[in-house]
Amino acid sequence: MKMFLRLSILALFIFALSFNYSSAMKKIKKESMEKSRKNPEYIISVKQGNTNFGDIVVELLPDVAPKHCHNFDSLVAIKFYDGTAFHRVIPGFMIQGGDPNSKDKPRSTWGMGDPSQTRVPAEFSSVPHERGTLSAARAADPNSATSQFFICVAPASYLDGKYSVFGKVISGMDVVDRIVNVPTDGTMPKEKVEMKIRKKSE
Repeated sequence: MKMFLRLSILALFIFALSFNYSSAMKKIKKESMEKSRKNPEYIISVKQGNTNFGDIVVELLPDVAPKHCHNFDSLVAIKFYDGTAFHRVIPGFMIQGGDPNSKDKPRSTWGMGDPSQTRVPAEFSSVPHERGTLSAARAADPNSATSQFFICVAPASYLDGKYSVFGKVISGMDVVDRIVNVPTDGTMPKEKVEMKIRKKSE
């Protein structure tokens, strides 16, 4: 009887260990899968003159627009955006930036882009242009997107299926709102609104 009781206790102990190990492994596997599926995030730090506006954090959507996301990531990696401006702001619509001309060329060229830049083919999707949407700016040719992007400050459904959405703001819309409301000459800020972009570390 005692031997049977000892064996039963031992069997229960082994079962408990096995169950805990199995549960732990499932949890680790689940966390690993969730981490691998996590979309990349980027921090856009904004200032105007000596005034820091704060940070905008954006999440890219590689499952929706892989080519645009790769292009953006490649440009961030070489610090391409650092020193560029949000050169076009329209209340009730969006803020636009990322033109290399806005680093050190005359303001009259801001927004015109550089013809030598790599073009990214359109990746239209069903993802709507809502407040906080990150989308690729382009010329008349749908396949003419390069480095410029815009962030919607209000819904813009008329752009759906015509411009490539590749991300969204997950924090810092107060900074976006501050940018869109700066004093302007037409749609261009009177004083340069400058950005730096870095990839958020895990």
